[in-house]
Amino acid sequence: MNQGPLNGVRVLDLTSVIMGPYATQHLGDLGADIIKIESPQGDSIRGVGPNGHQGLGPLFLHLNRNKRSVVLDLKQDAGRQALLRLVETADVLLYNIRPQAMGRLGLDYETLSRINPKLIYVGAFGYGQGGEYASAPAFDDLIQAAAGMAHTMAVAHDGAPQYVPVTIVDRSVGLYVYGTICAALFERARTNKGQKIDVPMFETMTHMVMGDHLFGHTFEPAQGPLGYSRLLAKARKPYKTSDGYLGCTIYNDAQWRRFLSAIGQAGLMDEDPRFASIGARTEHVDVVYGLIETELAHRTTTAWLDILNQADIPCFRVHTFESLCRDEHLIQTDFFERQQHDKAGEITSLKHPAEWSRTPASTRMLAPTLGQHSREVLAAAGYSAAELDRLERDGVIQTTTATDNSMETNQ
Repeated sequence: MNQGPLNGVRVLDLTSVIMGPYATQHLGDLGADIIKIESPQGDSIRGVGPNGHQGLGPLFLHLNRNKRSVVLDLKQDAGRQALLRLVETADVLLYNIRPQAMGRLGLDYETLSRINPKLIYVGAFGYGQGGEYASAPAFDDLIQAAAGMAHTMAVAHDGAPQYVPVTIVDRSVGLYVYGTICAALFERARTNKGQKIDVPMFETMTHMVMGDHLFGHTFEPAQGPLGYSRLLAKARKPYKTSDGYLGCTIYNDAQWRRFLSAIGQAGLMDEDPRFASIGARTEHVDVVYGLIETELAHRTTTAWLDILNQADIPCFRVHTFESLCRDEHLIQTDFFERQQHDKAGEITSLKHPAEWSRTPASTRMLAPTLGQHSREVLAAAGYSAAELDRLERDGVIQTTTATDNSMETNQ
């Protein structure tokens, strides 16, 4: 089996639900050894959706492959001591509870860095620790509200604020955490020193939102309003054709000339100053997008795909969940993978999207049952069988009986 680029890196994953597990699954796909530390109750996302009664619901399966599950009751001193022993050989520790809670558990950076000075200690939580929100709880929906994302939906759709129906905050910040950890590992390779890193959800998403929408207030004094008008335009949406919907982006001058020629208005850019340049089109975006909306309503989706593809204008039929699962391109690239899980049965999983020429991502192990690897991991850390028996009797650790979910080939 090929070794991923992070082979040899050990990550203690003290995260649950979506944001942290999404970050560590990417690290695991690229070869890192991810040890998922769970409470005796387990990651709450285990119980969401079909098969949740087995602790292997669909969200959990899609967020926790290439991980080993270790149950530790960190409220008991023996559980904390077991974690401290694992810290000795870890490269990274990632947590997503509030830092104040880590401090109460005696798992703050100062304590752990004394045990392992090379440890990269990463917290992914709600808010930066220098402000008044420092100790406040956070969830995806809450940060969508706080960072202005829900407001952008209200402006664009001329209605009430709305949440994006994807866990966009958890997954976006998770990717930021993933990149941050990779950068920290690179820096440590040069200095041989660990460090503490905070990745706050609020600031990360405000950076994303206001990167688009600070706009005229970028300058002092302001040279225009807040909000990038093209993104907030009411007509910026999938366009209705005579029999369906089509995504279509006509952006630069060359694309506009080809589109206008295709609809029999080749001279419009020269005749109407609102269409003459990208700046003018942005200023008059509702008029500009309104023209597209009006024109596309006159023909079928297939007819427009033929016209726009011939004119080399980016376009795509609007997928539903069902049609996306049948997309020929995704089938040809083996994006949806069928795999056999020991407990969950046959499952469809999603391939790691990046393609590497020499050290590709791989699926080496499907998502673990709760505590599946508790004894294995702690035995490797030096615990005897008798000690493990005692920890299990005392409820400090927990194990499940499951056969090996490891995969024989790269996926």
